[in-house]
Amino acid sequence: MHKKESNKAIIFLILSGFFLGSITLLNILGTSKFIDYSFTFSGFEVPFVIAIGVLPYPITFLCTDLISELYGKKRANWVVWMGLALNVWVMFFIWLAGILDPPEEILTNSPLYEINNNEVFIHSEYAFYYIRKLSIGTTLASMIAYLSAQFIDVNIFHYLKSKTGDEKLWLRNNVSTLISQLVDSTAVILITHFVVDGLPKTIDGELTHSLIYFIMSGYVFKMVIAILDTIPFYYLTKKLKTYI
Repeated sequence: MHKKESNKAIIFLILSGFFLGSITLLNILGTSKFIDYSFTFSGFEVPFVIAIGVLPYPITFLCTDLISELYGKKRANWVVWMGLALNVWVMFFIWLAGILDPPEEILTNSPLYEINNNEVFIHSEYAFYYIRKLSIGTTLASMIAYLSAQFIDVNIFHYLKSKTGDEKLWLRNNVSTLISQLVDSTAVILITHFVVDGLPKTIDGELTHSLIYFIMSGYVFKMVIAILDTIPFYYLTKKLKTYI
């Protein structure tokens, strides 16, 4: 009995660690870089542009679904709240690092970049302040989107579990994740654009793509990963239930 309790604590620690580590990583990476994999289909250009902060995000939903399945709704909600606290903690130190010994250009609001041949060049010693601005903005945006999406994910998951019992793992895993990630993708792009002005723009100050393309690109990426993670969700649920 003691060994089972020990195993249960270890697995919870591992799942929580991956969840919280991914949350921290995605906020630091945030919108500091966008990956453009736009392609042409039947003569039409299909924009597909995602922020690198999106890359570790799907693992957070797999972790909360596993915690929900193995430990219950209350424990999953506690992990979500801990993720929020960690967001605040990370944002505080990013802000603190920026106000300690700032360069003169920061204090005088002088430009930290130069434009040459329609290319923007950021001086290496000031790169941190651009990352800082984007990271703080992304964290603020993701905190709102994160809370909404994660609580929606947990609540839909447990609602479906109450209806299906121990059957149809695929249903509650996919439905809860797909709905919550649509909420997250929409909220984080809209907040990033309208509140912190953090989406990529041309030299003329225009968005490189429309908002709907940014939203759908992120959502399609998350949706594909969510469908693919059904396999590890089934496998890990079966193995971990036996283990703990």
